[in-house]
Amino acid sequence: MSTGSHTVEAAVRAERTRILSELLDDLPHLADVAVATMRAEIPSYDAQGPDFHADVRDQVVRHYRAKLGVLLEDRTVTLDDISFTRRAAMRRARAGVALADYINAFRVGQQVFWEAVVERAGSAFAGREAALTLAAPLMRYCDFASTHAANAYMEFQQYAAAEAVRESRDLLETLLAGSVPTRGRELAAAQAHGLAPDARTPLLVVIAVLAGPSSVTSGPDQGADARHAACAAIARTGGNGTRTLSVVRQSEIVAIPVLGPGADAEELCDRLQSVRDSLAAEGIRLAMGISTVVTGTERIPQAYQEARAVLDFVPEEGGVAALPRITAFQYLALKADDTARHLIDRRITALLSEDRARGGVLTATIRAFAGADLNLRAAAERLQIHPNTAQYRLRRIQERTGRSLRSINDLLELLVAIALHDALPTNAGRERLGAVTNEGRGRADVRSFHEPR
Repeated sequence: MSTGSHTVEAAVRAERTRILSELLDDLPHLADVAVATMRAEIPSYDAQGPDFHADVRDQVVRHYRAKLGVLLEDRTVTLDDISFTRRAAMRRARAGVALADYINAFRVGQQVFWEAVVERAGSAFAGREAALTLAAPLMRYCDFASTHAANAYMEFQQYAAAEAVRESRDLLETLLAGSVPTRGRELAAAQAHGLAPDARTPLLVVIAVLAGPSSVTSGPDQGADARHAACAAIARTGGNGTRTLSVVRQSEIVAIPVLGPGADAEELCDRLQSVRDSLAAEGIRLAMGISTVVTGTERIPQAYQEARAVLDFVPEEGGVAALPRITAFQYLALKADDTARHLIDRRITALLSEDRARGGVLTATIRAFAGADLNLRAAAERLQIHPNTAQYRLRRIQERTGRSLRSINDLLELLVAIALHDALPTNAGRERLGAVTNEGRGRADVRSFHEPR
């Protein structure tokens, strides 16, 4: 490539940076122009009050800042960049703004931004070329942001339409009280959510609360907005065409997803985990507790208490504690008190602490040996090590703890000690999980039971 071409490219890049930097410096004025143009072109926006217009202006500033950040860094827009969109979409739907007008506002905002780009580009060749390089990424940003906003708008609108029916909340209270609806609209609502009194369908109860420091809880309305947005997302996790009953109940969200024919509880937990993760990417952090699977609406109160209890295991920063993902053995370890830990031989505790600091190979060996039904060769295959290495580790464990892994009683004591050690707190907050694994899988890593398996 010639020196002249390099010079032209450098000039275009410099002009591009100049244009974007000037726009960044002029953000407040650009936002004012965008809001004024929206009010002039969209009657439903002009008819709203000052608070609505201030909210729109704030969203314009956020979008312009995110857009400029993407352009200056020369990268593709991501969901993290526009995490604020979901709650804005919910507020527009709540304000009665039509979806067409809401998307039209995106078009207006894009138009104002592009006109500002062209104005600052000027008539010089390098400036015009720099503006052209911005056209495609600006279109991609607008398409991505408007699509996400439209989906969030429709999601909340569907949720609001269902929640506008008082019977949904009344139905939840009836079910939590241990009663069953027998007639009228409440019964119809139960049937619509797969919760007919005579059905023996398996179901779970989910409780979610806002967790951790978050921008969504910075004001009295922001927390409510976040709960309703999360409730709308959870309501869509049902399978087999059944909508999940999901209701904001004071400071918590209560949902009762039904497991249809062939449905799997762990798959539902995975879907709920995905909802939690996507909301976290948008700044809405949830702590979520999921009950065991119960059959019949009369057992909903019991499942509700299970979900409330397991919610205590979620770390302060949020997460999902799902009982269908753990065994009774793991649950007992999580519920154990200090007395249970004091019963463990100090030699075992010392070994486990040192082993965790060194990567957990001896702990993994114990698990693998138990999972292989005391078959040394099979355990070595699981660990992908030579049988002699596995034998050496067993001797080390016996020397350090005085327990033989070939003794059922000794092995059981070691497994209990491992489970209790995994459940030790790892921070100063509510976290009581630590890391719980599936015994016998021979994995050297450890993980919390609120993580997907």
